[in-house]
Amino acid sequence: MLRRHFLALPVGALASAMHRARAQERPADLTLRIADTSWELAPKHTIKTLTYNGQIPGPLVRVRAGQPFAVDVINDSTEEDLVHWHGLHIPSEVDGAVEQGTPPVAAHSRRRYEFVPQPSGTRWYHSHRMAHTDLRKGTYSGQAGLMIVDDGQDPGRYDREVPIFLKEFEPYLRRNGPLDVEFRAFTINGRMAGAAEPIRVKPSERVLFRIVNASATLMHHIALPGHRFRVVALDGNPVPTPTAVPVLDIAPGERVDAMVEMNTPGVWWLGETRTAQRDAGMAIAVEYAGAIGAPRWLPPPPFTWDYGVFAGADAGTPADATSTLVFRAEPDGHHWLINGKGYPKADPIVVREGTRHRLILDNQSADDHPVHLHRHTFEVVRVADRRMGGLMKDVLVVPAWKQAEIDIPAVHPGLSLFHCHQQFHMDMGFMTMLRYA
Repeated sequence: MLRRHFLALPVGALASAMHRARAQERPADLTLRIADTSWELAPKHTIKTLTYNGQIPGPLVRVRAGQPFAVDVINDSTEEDLVHWHGLHIPSEVDGAVEQGTPPVAAHSRRRYEFVPQPSGTRWYHSHRMAHTDLRKGTYSGQAGLMIVDDGQDPGRYDREVPIFLKEFEPYLRRNGPLDVEFRAFTINGRMAGAAEPIRVKPSERVLFRIVNASATLMHHIALPGHRFRVVALDGNPVPTPTAVPVLDIAPGERVDAMVEMNTPGVWWLGETRTAQRDAGMAIAVEYAGAIGAPRWLPPPPFTWDYGVFAGADAGTPADATSTLVFRAEPDGHHWLINGKGYPKADPIVVREGTRHRLILDNQSADDHPVHLHRHTFEVVRVADRRMGGLMKDVLVVPAWKQAEIDIPAVHPGLSLFHCHQQFHMDMGFMTMLRYA
């Protein structure tokens, strides 16, 4: 800015302009470039999709909680886009949703976003574009990556850390029956089964798997034959009751941190329990030192996923206010309503700062819905008939024809988006805003 322009600014505006100028002078902590990329899912199986920095998943980002973070987003695509920082408690204008007021990055331009990452734990980032029936956009694309926010308190009771990124590609609209999205290719860490380097382990090692379901629409059921997952965190938040289970059920947007003791030598597939999806690519080899041969798969024992086994007892903490949200499909089967209205006509959730606000989530449909609240972490207090306490999440699956209850600590003023993390449902009206009175 020219000196005469500075002199014309009021004192407050002058300080703000100088701060922005200084911020732009220093290098960004991270640069994300959005561009069309040809990516090899497997030999002789290449796709073209939007990515961050030409890779799937995007760069693994590790930051320190509470320290300022600057990211430059460069958009080399032909349409505006923006990045949502999923699971962080950051201001609306940088969280990554235009509905909250985050400015997008125009085509062939760049924009810097600055925020202080918190809370600690396994977070992730992804495009938050609406897609509707254009299956090249939003979470259908390759634009997603893992973010670990470190607070320096991790005791590190494991020998190695392995990210697991679940993602499908080649989406198409199913025309026979209800309109829905299906996929031809399934991947872990951007590769189909057999195309990625194995996860190499040693007997007696303790491995922390940080697992993200970056799917646009699908729940995944993950197993590792002969091993159990000791779940220590959900959505990046430590659970009250770490518990070992044979299968992980992970909905779109959810994360699971699970410890596995490597006590069954051999070469195994870690992957989807459903044969069709595993055969379509959703598996990665786990190879013990000294083991040889093709990866093996064994069906896991019968198991039913239950959030309650990881929670504490019902705390019985009373809420200061309560709202009910009823989820229902339109007669056409794919437009969605909250309390009888689809977005943008849906009534907002209104909370008062400093209170504990309870949402009763009433799913009056035949679909499970993984609902996500931006910029907040809520406590799960009931799923169906099971009451619980202490389980902190930002995505919760509300089962078909059931209810759930969550308590929101209303401590992050500003607009916050509430929506189903199934992209097709969100695009078809399953959204509303949370705002402070």
